[in-house]
Amino acid sequence: MYNNPYYYGGMACDMIALNRSLELIKEAIQGEKSDAEFYEYLIKKAPTKEEKEIIESIRNDELKHNKMFRQIYKGITGMNVPPSEDSEFKKPKSYIDGIKKALFGELAAVEKYREIRRGLPSRCSRDMLFEIITDEIKHSIKYNYILYLNCCEKKRNDLEDEYSKENLTRYADFPMYQRIPQDFIL
Repeated sequence: MYNNPYYYGGMACDMIALNRSLELIKEAIQGEKSDAEFYEYLIKKAPTKEEKEIIESIRNDELKHNKMFRQIYKGITGMNVPPSEDSEFKKPKSYIDGIKKALFGELAAVEKYREIRRGLPSRCSRDMLFEIITDEIKHSIKYNYILYLNCCEKKRNDLEDEYSKENLTRYADFPMYQRIPQDFIL
């Protein structure tokens, strides 16, 4: 059993799935330079400190994932991931377009990483992929929050401002509102 090349650490291993996983790991690692430039672009364009901190935390997780992928690859093959030509960074049309691109990139990564996980021979490697996958899901939720802040929140605030002004003028003549200090009213 242990002399059989289709067994790894006492577990049956599908060599086709394993080779596919190794290829996908190489793909996941490629483009590091353009990814770093993309995150720097988003961080610089982020309109608030909160958004900058969210994107920085996602970037830091992605750096951790890169190290984990390299560790998995070396643990299976005994070799480092071969260097690749980095793809060129393409600046998004706007900050929001960048956030949308990042959101859908995270969701696509979940699909790819599930396929990688299926072909991995050891529980340790699969557990590392599980951590990466759950981080990617968490990142997509954070990007959705940023989109909410930049799209829906502005519309809601505009509507609230309009509603407050309308109500303030509508009810200003009522005696009970005249007793309320003006700085207390929205």
